[in-house]
Amino acid sequence: MGAQMTVTSDKSKWVAFFLCFFFGFLGLHNFYVGKWVWGLIYIFTAGLLGIGWLVDIIRILIGSFRDSEGFPLRK
Repeated sequence: MGAQMTVTSDKSKWVAFFLCFFFGFLGLHNFYVGKWVWGLIYIFTAGLLGIGWLVDIIRILIGSFRDSEGFPLRK
C-alpha cells in the first residue's frame, strides 16, 4: 500500500482568518489566497453585505476555504 500525500496551499489558514476577521468587508483574505475577482466583489459589496464575510470566517475555521488553485490552506 502506498502512502497518501496531501497537497496544501502555501497560504496560512490563520493569516487568512485574521485578514477575514478584521478586513473581511474589504475582501483582503480573498486577495491573500489569490481570488482577485472575489476580492473586488467584496470591496464593492462590503463583504456581500456582511453575510459573505461571516460565511468565510466559518469556512476558514472548519477548513473548507480554498486558495485560487483549489488547495486547502495550511495550518
